[in-house]
Amino acid sequence: MSQKTILRALAGETQAIPPVWMMRQAGRYLPEYRATRAEAGDFLSLCYNPDLAAEVTLQPIRRYGFDAAILFADILLIPQALGLDLWFATGEGPRLSTITRAHEVARLKPVEAIHETLSPIYETVRILSRELPRETTLIGFAGAPWTVATYMIAGRGTPDQGPAHAFKAADRAAFTQLIERVTEATIAYLSAQIEAGAEVVKLFDSWAGSLQGADFHDFALQPAQRIIAALKTRYPHIPVIAFPREAGPRYAGFARATGADCVALDNSVSADWAAAEVQKDGCVQGNLDPKLLVSGGAALETETRRVVQAFSKGPHIFNLGHGITPDADPENVARMIAAIRG
Repeated sequence: MSQKTILRALAGETQAIPPVWMMRQAGRYLPEYRATRAEAGDFLSLCYNPDLAAEVTLQPIRRYGFDAAILFADILLIPQALGLDLWFATGEGPRLSTITRAHEVARLKPVEAIHETLSPIYETVRILSRELPRETTLIGFAGAPWTVATYMIAGRGTPDQGPAHAFKAADRAAFTQLIERVTEATIAYLSAQIEAGAEVVKLFDSWAGSLQGADFHDFALQPAQRIIAALKTRYPHIPVIAFPREAGPRYAGFARATGADCVALDNSVSADWAAAEVQKDGCVQGNLDPKLLVSGGAALETETRRVVQAFSKGPHIFNLGHGITPDADPENVARMIAAIRG
C-alpha cells in the first residue's frame, strides 16, 4: 500500500490521524501568494504561467506540510478552452461571454481543441509531480458540468443560478447538449492531468445544491457518474473525489451511485450524520466550517477535534466544508493542523 496518507484513506484505510489539506489552500490569505500573484500581473496570467502556478501550489506545502497539494487553476478554464471569452474583473470575480441559445451551444469548439489552450496547466502538473515532497499527494481537479454551465449561461456567479435554471426550463434539449459537451471536455481535461502526473482528481460541483428532484439526478449525479466511469476505464488506479456541495441528505448514496472513491462534505451537514450515512460507503472528506479559521480561538481547536472524532471509525480526509477565505488568519491554519495531529 502507498505510504501517502491521502491515498491510504482513499483506498479505505482508517488512520489514527487523518490526512489533511484545504480547499483553496493556495490563496489570498497567504502573503506569499499575494506577492506571486502581483508578480504574475493578474489571476489568469498566474493560472497560465506554469512556473508561478506551481510556486503558489507549493507555498502552503512548504508553510504547513499538508498531506496533499491541489493544482492551482480555475474551473472556468474549460469554458475558455471551448471558445468563450474569460476575464476577471478586479474585486468582482470572473466574467464570461454567455451561452443562452441552442445555436451558441453548437458553436462551441470541439473537445479535441481544448488541449491547445490548457497545455500550460498540464505543464504545471508536470512541474509539481517533480517538485512536491515524496510524501505529498498531487490532486488535479475540474468543475462539475452543472456548476461550469451555470457560469457559461450567466456569464458570472449568481446567488441562485437563476439563468441556468431558466435556460434548462426553456430548452432542456439544448441545455442537455451543453452539459454533455462540458462532460466530454471534463473527461479529456482530467485525463490529461492524470497523464501529466495527478495522483487523485476532484470534481467540484459547487452549485449542486440548487438542483431539485430529477434535475439533481440528470445534471449532478449522472454527469459525475459518466466522468468517473470514463476515468476509471482509462486509469483504474486513480481515485476520484466528488463534491456535490450542499447536497444535504443526497450525500448519502452518492459514492455508490457515481463510483466516487470519496465524497467531500460541506459544513451544512453534521459530521455525526455523515459518519453514519455517508462514511459507511467509503472515504469522506471534510468538513470544518471555514469561518473558524477567521475567528480562531478555543472554538477552532474544539471543533477540529470534534470533526476528527466523529469520522474516526472510518476512512477520512480532514478538510474544510468549503474553501478557506481571504480573511482567514494563517496562524489559525497552523492551530488547526496541530489539533488534528496532536
